Amino acid sequence: MVLPEGLIEAVRNHLDITWDDAVGDEKLSGIIARGIKYIDGIAGSAMDYTIEDKPRELLFDYCRYVRSNALDEFQKNYLHELLSLQISEEVKAYEIANPIL
Repeated sequence: MVLPEGLIEAVRNHLDITWDDAVGDEKLSGIIARGIKYIDGIAGSAMDYTIEDKPRELLFDYCRYVRSNALDEFQKNYLHELLSLQISEEVKAYEIANPIL
């Protein structure tokens, strides 16, 4: 998966990773890609992670939890935000499919 431009740098900044580490960046790229697939799956569609919005925030927190070996806690701690994202995306899809005349 090709990550959106600048995303790995933004995640590195969020996680306070200030040193250069090519192997670490490769690992982080995998974490980001898995996080994108996870959040897109919850939302039911591809999200935009290049803008400051809820999907980006959730992705950054997903990465933080994975790096802390606490992924099992992520869904529990962010259940409300994940459900809110899922519901808002379902509402958007419904409004597109059923426009008010």
